[in-house]
Amino acid sequence: MTKTRFDCDPDTDIAWCPGCGNYPLLGILKEALEELDIDPSELVISSGIGQAAKMPQYVHSNFFNGLHGRAVPVATAIKAANPALTVIAEGGDGDMYGEGGNHFIHVIRRNPDITHLVHDNMVYGLTQGQASPTSPKGMKTPVQTDGVIAEPFNPLAAAISIGAPFVARAFTGDAELTKNIIKEAVQYRGYALIDILDPCVSFNKTNTFKWYKEHTYRLPDSWDEGDRMRALEKTFEADPLPLGIFYRRADRKPSFEEQLPVYASDKSPLWTRTRSPEQLAKLMK
Repeated sequence: MTKTRFDCDPDTDIAWCPGCGNYPLLGILKEALEELDIDPSELVISSGIGQAAKMPQYVHSNFFNGLHGRAVPVATAIKAANPALTVIAEGGDGDMYGEGGNHFIHVIRRNPDITHLVHDNMVYGLTQGQASPTSPKGMKTPVQTDGVIAEPFNPLAAAISIGAPFVARAFTGDAELTKNIIKEAVQYRGYALIDILDPCVSFNKTNTFKWYKEHTYRLPDSWDEGDRMRALEKTFEADPLPLGIFYRRADRKPSFEEQLPVYASDKSPLWTRTRSPEQLAKLMK
């Protein structure tokens, strides 16, 4: 893997199972950030609880590791406090669509300029494989021993219908496409969701790397990213699963932080306004 400024200490103990899809995604994310020439000191990654939520601990940057399902409101607040920062909210499908489902809905309404990366492995990996909101119907788990009876949540359809301006799906087994989508999402001015198919090799024996390679395809180059209704229709394709940017709103919607009254006349970050020049100089050393 290419060396980047975002590499953590090589002696860091990474607490993921061997073969976990999070390993390639970690490398993909760091390469994407490096190619975007983002300063690590100007990046903040917010996460909740779970295997995916450990990701920021393995990236050389600022991060906030908080409560289960709460990465998105924290990311929104960070961006509001200092709009100059690049802000990423990161976590798993249970973290973001289960415990964080209410925040998922309302972050779309608010439209902060953040990138939302969801590691979708279709199980709760940290707690040993219980069904998550995206687990396929019929899937057997240690808890759902007769198979999942609920229909899986469709995050892409939900996001587009609520009004998300950038909605995409990636797969960690397709590194080049995933990296390019992440770069596009980070550069997009507004809320950007990427649902990332990220195999859990320990607890999901159905949706493996091999399964995804055989059951996914890239959206064609001719795909019209600006056609919202066509994008919504495409989200209901289940086998094979499309990969790529489903929808990107052409006319830019004002972001949450741009509309805050506190920035109407003073564009300086909120955190700079309560400190003297001497205090700021000391902080910036």
